[in-house]
Amino acid sequence: MTESILHRVRVVLFEPQDPVNIAAAVRAMKNMGVRDLVLVRPVEFTAYRIEGIAHDTYDIIERIRTVDSLDEALADCVHVVAFSARRRRHKWDLATPRTMAARVLESAHEGPVAIMFGREDHGLPNEALDRAHTLVTIPTTAHASLNLAQAVLVALYELHIAAGDATRVVAPPRHDAPPATAEQFERLYQDIERALSAIEFFKTRFRDHIMRSLRSLYFRAAPDAREIELLRAMNIEVVRTMERIRRQGAAGNEMMTPAGNGDAPTAPDA
Repeated sequence: MTESILHRVRVVLFEPQDPVNIAAAVRAMKNMGVRDLVLVRPVEFTAYRIEGIAHDTYDIIERIRTVDSLDEALADCVHVVAFSARRRRHKWDLATPRTMAARVLESAHEGPVAIMFGREDHGLPNEALDRAHTLVTIPTTAHASLNLAQAVLVALYELHIAAGDATRVVAPPRHDAPPATAEQFERLYQDIERALSAIEFFKTRFRDHIMRSLRSLYFRAAPDAREIELLRAMNIEVVRTMERIRRQGAAGNEMMTPAGNGDAPTAPDA
């Protein structure tokens, strides 16, 4: 039995506030051939109510996962797409729903991919956008606000069309090294932040802005898992080297400390 490429696509709803929107998203998934839904800190709901709104979708409802953090929702994903109606200052990799679909399906050959949507009232917060490789804005009139389930349907429709009959066989990886996961990217950013702190790079710079720009840069560069580990090793070595230099400096200062009031430093034994 062949696996649909769309089975590698995960819909992530961040803090959805209305069970009706959850149900409508489930209906859209059923229509468009996507089966995995992850809810991050959702409103309270029951499977019975969801199926009462979205009939004949229990096969999807029983697969719903509810998690407490974005880490749990995205850790194994090789590409994360965030949908937002707001424009951002940083150099995000921007896409329309149509161009997004091609990128997501290409990445899906390498591993799980996620398309992420925010709360009905405020959309996605910066902490969620920071996890995204690609930012998607749905073209609209000046009235840019879409219902959550409508946005999900637009995204899944483009994916369904791009996938053709949605029964393409998942090809083996094209590269020797597997793609980097969201968890590996997060570890890299932690190592980068520690290395920059060790050389006091943030002393005269705003830490959050620097780290957000670096996130955008590395997501656009798209290093694979082997390259991620190389980058991590470089940053870890920076921290170790700075610690070694500081220890040596402290030891040197201790040797130069006067032995008594006004006395010259004690020379080492011959």
